[in-house]
Parts: sequence; structure tokens; C-alpha cells
Amino acid sequence: MSAPESNVVVQMLGNAQDELKKAWLVLRRKGPSQIQFWFIALIIGIASGFTTLWFRKAIAYLQTTFYGTDDAGSLHTLAGTLPWYWIVGLPIAGGLITGLVLHFFTPDGRVRSVADVIEGAAMHEGRVEKRAGLASGLASLITLSTGGSSGREGPVVHLAGVISSWVSNRIHANGITGRDLLGCAVAAAVSASFNAPIAGALFALEVILRHFAVHAFAPIVIASVSGTIISRLEFGNVTEFMLPVANEMAFYVELPAFLILGLLSGLVASVLMRTIFLADDLGNHIQGKLGFPRWARPMFAGALLGVIALGFPHIIGVGYETTSKALTGSLMFHEVVVFAVLKTIAVAITMAGRMGGGVFSPALMVGALTGLAFGIIATGIFPEVSGEETLYALAGMGAVAAAVLGAPISTTLIVFELTGDWQTGLAVMVSVSLSTALASKLVDRSFFLTQLERRNIHLAAGPQAYLLATCRVAKIMRAAESERAADIAECWELVESGVYVDGNATLESAMPIFENTNSNFIPVVTLGGEDHPPELWGALFHVDALKAFNKALADTAAEEHS
Repeated sequence: MSAPESNVVVQMLGNAQDELKKAWLVLRRKGPSQIQFWFIALIIGIASGFTTLWFRKAIAYLQTTFYGTDDAGSLHTLAGTLPWYWIVGLPIAGGLITGLVLHFFTPDGRVRSVADVIEGAAMHEGRVEKRAGLASGLASLITLSTGGSSGREGPVVHLAGVISSWVSNRIHANGITGRDLLGCAVAAAVSASFNAPIAGALFALEVILRHFAVHAFAPIVIASVSGTIISRLEFGNVTEFMLPVANEMAFYVELPAFLILGLLSGLVASVLMRTIFLADDLGNHIQGKLGFPRWARPMFAGALLGVIALGFPHIIGVGYETTSKALTGSLMFHEVVVFAVLKTIAVAITMAGRMGGGVFSPALMVGALTGLAFGIIATGIFPEVSGEETLYALAGMGAVAAAVLGAPISTTLIVFELTGDWQTGLAVMVSVSLSTALASKLVDRSFFLTQLERRNIHLAAGPQAYLLATCRVAKIMRAAESERAADIAECWELVESGVYVDGNATLESAMPIFENTNSNFIPVVTLGGEDHPPELWGALFHVDALKAFNKALADTAAEEHS
């Protein structure tokens, strides 16, 4: 190459480098354009897919170390051959380590999961806690590897949320972009975890973002597909559960049975969720009564799980071996009932013990057992007009899981993609629709939204309820020194009569004061201690509060319909 040609190449490379630097600055300062956003979605999808893959392989490695198998499909069988002290001691040790991790790296000792990702999407511009999220992922990894009875989808969803939150902070993403990136990460995590690209994308839209806006669909699909590719490169294009024969339904004649199964599944899902919440309340009561430290709570839960696992190792882990047996009709009726009851108790102990993990895989197991029990009865009473009893197990699996997640669309597709059985969609859809409708009336829409409601985060009621908590009083008030400020003397009169709002509060606290006092404004103060008088920041006017709330509602509606 001649000297002039060499200089041209060097100049072209230098120009390209300058353009890349300019693009990065624009990206950080003004947010991504559509093409850039799709590229970022692809990167997040790949990162979330690899994170999910590593999480699964880490569980397999630790299970091999502790139980002698990396196959979730044979974990229960091999666990039943181990010495009793190992079955009991392992979850105790795992609970101790989990408790210490959460004690030192989270502010409240609580595992972060799907509910926190939903909260991040709705109220924190698509961001989730990073330090607590990483600690929760580690805690869940230990729990799932040492005898805990939960699922792996919750931890990987939050870990994916940590990845998207880091990216959103780096590029200074606004709320809409941050939520879309969070949806991309979650879609990739779910699709990589279950080899279910369609369900992964719809799960992110239906459960996390809770809308189906067109602008979010393309990048979420890109991320979901990339997560699936990562999974298939490692595990191949295989379904999680293998069905022995194609299920057949006696079509119209058998449909009423699936309507009844849907209602039964809704009740079972409600019992599963309420048992978990009841166990959590009981755990809080016992901990407060006995006064033991929060890091010891998972250890005590592990001891209970170990005792149950001595007689019934089926409760250990995600429960795929028992679920597979239910889907293939390899269990007797009394086994099905006992396993369903014990799994519900074990999941409640794990969750209430703050041990970590998700609720989706346990819901699949309980649902498959419920469906099989119903199928055994139905086919026994009406053998001449009934199909396979395993079809009821498949429908029950989807129905209970959909009711727990509050996600009938994505859960139906996950069931199809987990089993590869697309021919029995009508039965599954009928059962799923009724179970979700019934369970949503018995709890606050879903397990995750009920979790948030118990923390006084009102997402289940819709934007008109939770958006008040996103509008901070300090940003809306008129400062005391501004031209349109309230009269200082009137402000102090209201403060002395007990009518005021804290400067760090939100409209969720302020709006009831307006309703109760009929005042045009409320003083905004910071209360000092006994020796310090309150400091007057300014006043929050009712008209300003209403304008801010209306704008938040309008922005939410615009995002959901864009």
C-alpha cells in the first residue's frame, strides 16, 4: 500500500472513531434512537440470557456437589438415598448462609424477586435495586441448591432487571426507555430459563410492563429471541417436559370438565398464595415473639424443610421430576394429593423463611398434580367420553400457574412451549381463563401484586392509585420565597392546628389532607426534634397537586397507547 493510500485509511479510521465517540455522547445525553435502542435491546437480551444460563449451570453444579446429580429430573429419587443427617443438615446450612448474605447486603433481609421488578417498572422509571438484587440472586442460588422448595424464574428476572438498570443509568434513560429496557431484560431471562421465546416476550409485556404498547414490542421480541438462542446453544431445542403420547380431547363433550377444572384450579391457586402469606405473617409473629435475629430465620425454615424432605424428598428444588411424573400419569391418586399438599406447605415455609427463589415452578407442580387428581376422578366416572387424564394435568398446570402469576396469556404459551403440545390449546385456554378470573377476585389480581399490596404499594388498583406515590411534594410545592407563595402567617396557623405535610412526602399522603380539610393549600414543613422548631419549605396548592396528578395519568396513558 502506498503512503497516500495508507494515510487515507488512517484518516478513515480516525473519522470512524470520532463518529463513534459522538454517537456515544448523543446516546448518553439524549437517549437512544429507535435503531440504537434495538441494538441495546439485543445486547441486554444476550447479557440476560447468559446470566440465566450461568444461574442454571451454577445450580446444576452445586446440586451435583451436594446431591450427586445435576439433573433436576432425578433429584428427588437420588435425594431419597442420602443419609438423614445430610437431608436435614443441608437446608439448615444453606439457610444460615442465605440469612447472612441477606442480612449484610440488603436493608431489610428480604429477597428481591418479580414483585420488586414490577414495582421498579411502575414507580422507579424501570430501575431495580442493584446491591440487594445481586445479594438476592446469590441467596436464591444457595436456596435452590441446598434443599429449598421454590423456583428459579424469580431470581433470574430480578438479576436481568439489575442488568437493565445499570444500562439505563449509564445512558440516562428516561422512564419510558428505562421500562422498555427492563422489559427486554425480563423477556430474555424468562425465554432463556424456559426455552420459551413467545411466552418470554408476552410475560414482560403482560406481567412487568402491564401494557402491550407497540413501541415496546419489537425490542422486547429481539431480546427474547436472543435469550432463547443463548439457551438453545447450550441445551438444544428441547422442551422442559416430555409427554409420552399426544393428548386427545373428546371436544365439546369434555369441555364442561375443563370449565370445572378451571374453577378448581383458581381455588387451589388462591390456597397456595394465601398459605404463603399466612406463613409469612406467622413467621413475622414468631420472630417478633422470640426475638431471634433476622439472619437466623432462613436457617429455621431450612430445618423444617429438611424434616419434611426425610419422608418426601419431592419437595426439594423446583420439583420438575414430580411435575414430569404428573404430566405422564405416573402417580397414584393418593400420591398426587399428598404431594400437592406438602409442596404447598414447603413453598410457604421457603418463602416465609426468606430463603429465596420464585413461585412459578412450584405453581406448575401444584397445578399439574391438581389437574391429574381431577383427571383421575373425571376419567374414572366418565371413561367413555373422556380423553387422557394427562390432558387434565397439562390444563391444571397452566391454570394454577396463570392464576398465581395473574398472566393468562403468557402462562398459556409457556405451558405450550414447555411441553411442545399445541394440539390441546382449547382445553388449556378454557381452564386458564376461569382460574385466573376466579383467583383474581380472591386476591389482589396475582401473587406479585398482592405482595406489593401488603407493602402498601397499590399497583393492583391501577395508575390512578399508585401514581400519587410517584409525585413528590417537594417538586410540586411553591417555595416560601417564590412570588406566588402562600401567606407565611396562614401557613404557620395551619401548622399549629396540625394541618401540614412533610417535605419528603408524596401526593399519596397529601391528597387525603385536602379532602379532609377543604383547604386550598397545605404547608410543607420539615419537623425538627424537641429542641428544634419545624422548618417551613413552602406550600402545596390543591390546584398544583391536581395538575401534577393529571399530567402523570396522561403520560402513563400516552406510553401505554404509543
